[in-house]
Amino acid sequence: MFPGPTLEVRNGDSLEVKVVNKARYNVTIHWQGVRQMRTRWADGPEFVTQCPIRPGGSYTYRFTIQGQEGTLWWHAHSSWLRATVYGALIIRPRLGESYPFPKPNLETPIVLGEWWDANPINVVREATRTGAAPNVSDAYTINAQPGDLYKCSSKDAGETNLLRVINAALNQPLFFAVANHTLTVVGADATYIKPFTTSVLMLGAGQTTDVLIKADQRPARYYMASRAYQSA
Repeated sequence: MFPGPTLEVRNGDSLEVKVVNKARYNVTIHWQGVRQMRTRWADGPEFVTQCPIRPGGSYTYRFTIQGQEGTLWWHAHSSWLRATVYGALIIRPRLGESYPFPKPNLETPIVLGEWWDANPINVVREATRTGAAPNVSDAYTINAQPGDLYKCSSKDAGETNLLRVINAALNQPLFFAVANHTLTVVGADATYIKPFTTSVLMLGAGQTTDVLIKADQRPARYYMASRAYQSA
């Protein structure tokens, strides 16, 4: 399964997640952006808050979501395993509470990632050996698809969709846009913000942004696209 499973919780929920390592590498799981209040041993950085989970081993993470609502994500935190081991963490309001904006008709995680025509572990090992910067990825992906391969979604005119956009790239800032549509930004990194509109997002590696998009254009097919930031 790629990306990994989406975890859906509420503000105030306690999580207990058992990770069984069936890979051939040591691994840990980091909960990107989660405020580990008195549970720092559940944060996940390898050799910082825990020893890695060895192949065939397991580890259970226990922590509570406190005072956060919106979108975060989880990923491997051992070498470059997070190039392919990651998924969304959606935090909804407590029961009986609502969003500080009109409730959307739909919610959709949009995970921006990378793809190498090589084992990412070997890519970073080669960089370490030579002292050079690691090679950039061979392609960029949206929900694991590198091109026009994702099943087209159907939206009725006037519907509002909450897109939960995650930049799961290793190091690369990414732009994101939807053709002919305006995005209303309502949250970032599991924190609500004063809404504003834009035609394009820029997310640093690891960042998340929640945006509302309304199907207010004439019926047609509209591409969403992601592009890497490039500078001279």
